[in-house]
Amino acid sequence: MTESGPVLPWLVIRQDDNGHRYRVGQYATEDEARKIADSLDARGHERLYRVERLGGAPA
Repeated sequence: MTESGPVLPWLVIRQDDNGHRYRVGQYATEDEARKIADSLDARGHERLYRVERLGGAPA
């Protein structure tokens, strides 16, 4: 936690078939973000869910 709020450095990003990327959510841990991404992937839609560190490369 910082003075401005909680630190949430892990992102779940949705990428659609056209390559458009959207931030789904921000999470405190990589494990938490990965659980969300995995549950969304399990729905079977034609979308890719990625976990990335804020300001960094995909995990």
